[in-house]
Amino acid sequence: LWSVLFFNPNISLCMLFTKSLLIKSEQLLRIEDHDFAMRPGFGGSAIPVGIDVQVESIDSISEVNMDFTMTLYLRHYWQDDRLAFPSSNNKSRTFDARLVKKIWVPDVFFVHSKRSFIHDTTMENIMLRVYPDGNILYSVRITVTALCSMDFSRFPLDTQNCSLELESYAYNENDLMLYWKNGNDSLRTDEIALSQFFIEEFHPSFGLAFYSSTGWYNRLYINFILRRHIFFFMLQTYFPTMLMVMLSWVSFWIDRRAVPARVSLGITTVLTMSTIITGVSASMPQVSYVKAVDIYLWASFLFVFLSVIEYAAVNYFTTVEEMKKLQKGKLPVSYDATQAMAYDGCFHDDIDVSPFPELPTTPSTTRTIPPRASSTEPPPTEGTRLWRKRSVGKNIRFIMSNSYMIDSYSRIIFPVAYLLFNIIYWCIYS
Repeated sequence: LWSVLFFNPNISLCMLFTKSLLIKSEQLLRIEDHDFAMRPGFGGSAIPVGIDVQVESIDSISEVNMDFTMTLYLRHYWQDDRLAFPSSNNKSRTFDARLVKKIWVPDVFFVHSKRSFIHDTTMENIMLRVYPDGNILYSVRITVTALCSMDFSRFPLDTQNCSLELESYAYNENDLMLYWKNGNDSLRTDEIALSQFFIEEFHPSFGLAFYSSTGWYNRLYINFILRRHIFFFMLQTYFPTMLMVMLSWVSFWIDRRAVPARVSLGITTVLTMSTIITGVSASMPQVSYVKAVDIYLWASFLFVFLSVIEYAAVNYFTTVEEMKKLQKGKLPVSYDATQAMAYDGCFHDDIDVSPFPELPTTPSTTRTIPPRASSTEPPPTEGTRLWRKRSVGKNIRFIMSNSYMIDSYSRIIFPVAYLLFNIIYWCIYS
């Protein structure tokens, strides 16, 4: 040791002492005497490897990528008689990542993982603890991003079931048997708080996975159930949508002749609804089925769109009605219909009608009015009522000739229909 210090003065005494201790540990564990490329008990029965996991945090959950990122402590337990060593006080020895590279450790990997890494600040977060009887504890701190197949048919009123799956890569069930070391108590979690989800349950499970070329493998599952918080989407999506729909109803109380006011209000609400739909779609994966939020947004968009169509109908029927009045002579000849329409887009029926001059009567223009045929029915007596049954077609023609009634009916029909839609929607999805 002193000769090494003499020829290498830059090497500190602490580093040499650590290296010397490591060499003594390797000699104590007789690492050079065995082939640790082979699993313990090679050629015999499968080696049991116990697993327990402590979940430190769920860092993120992405609906667009359909994955989650989790940081956890993964601990392995097995026995390797080749590492047994004599000890007078029966105390274990603890090592870091440097010794791990020289012995056999289970090759556990995460199924369906996209990315994973072992933390290395300030050193690799790896611990190896060897007991005198050959029992081994191998612990690593890992962050893994894994796939979660999510169903968004009820989004954002959905509940997602995700799982992190562990499996040996090289050793099938004939060589290595993975199991939860302490049963359901093998999975522990810290206090985890997520911004958009509430964790309803964490539980472990196990099963078998079959590969046609290599056989059956033991697989362990870390299952957790996530329920989405709805309040964020109520503030960002549902409440603005409701307000836009109710804002579109304001046009029913605006005079039907105020074309610029009603048209601009209708177009504004339609464009705002389009912006809300685009914003929600941009934050979601492009799935091929309809989501719950899509049903609500598009139904609300339909109500807003129908309010614009309603005014188009009112404006058209008003124009037709005033054209008929003009043709029947109820409007003066001097009335400039084109100029009136250019002002606000429709004809007016509130113009003072001046009396027309009387036409001279000529023999060719005089008409003889035949006497009305006498009816055999007796006249109605006092206190009786006359009931006239009006057909559907007549009702429609009556509304068309009185276009202001469309606004009156819309003030009731639109809110009632939207309220009924909301009751049905929330009863189904909540």
